[in-house]
Amino acid sequence: MENFPRDIYTEPEPDVDTLANLGPLTAMAGIWTGTQGLDVNPKADGPERQGFIEHMELQPIDAQTNGPQLFYGLRYHTRIVKPDDVETFHDQVGYWLWEPATGTVIQTLSIPRGQAAMAVGRAAADAKTFQLQAVRGSETNGIVSNPFLEYAFRTESYTITVSINADGTWSYEQDTVLIVPGLAEPFHHTDRNTLRKIGAPTPNPTARAAAKLGK
Repeated sequence: MENFPRDIYTEPEPDVDTLANLGPLTAMAGIWTGTQGLDVNPKADGPERQGFIEHMELQPIDAQTNGPQLFYGLRYHTRIVKPDDVETFHDQVGYWLWEPATGTVIQTLSIPRGQAAMAVGRAAADAKTFQLQAVRGSETNGIVSNPFLEYAFRTESYTITVSINADGTWSYEQDTVLIVPGLAEPFHHTDRNTLRKIGAPTPNPTARAAAKLGK
């Protein structure tokens, strides 16, 4: 049982500067590209290994509160294409959230194939690697899918491991465990990439307003 406060209404006064309060997410803020991505996905004749190129943008948002709960975060959008192709191979939007009081990291994700998930993990504020997981059926870190995906490619779990690298890049490895009709064992649909920064983040609205006022 979580040690939640009795007062569920009183909100804290957040710092206006989200970029200064992102904990382990700090190094992920900005605009990124990755050209060495690898996706392993299920096909009728066996696993397919597909290289990909990724463009990802993570921008700070104003602090968010649920009564006394306080999050700082990044809104993100990633678009992935196959090499030498313009058609979108994968599109995904969501938020990365950091709760300083508990050391909780959350990733929410939604893809335009009728699926959404929320992955949760714990990390120190200065962590250089951390892992989050979503599990089918959970009410707090769950996965929801449209009826066809639930039937044909049922997602049992999703795990993402993030590593902040000394050279200024960051990497991720994803393992999405699928139940596919006709396969005797769960299929591990994996993705990995290393992202290189190509643009600075834009400060969140309250930080920009404070800067204009000279605060």
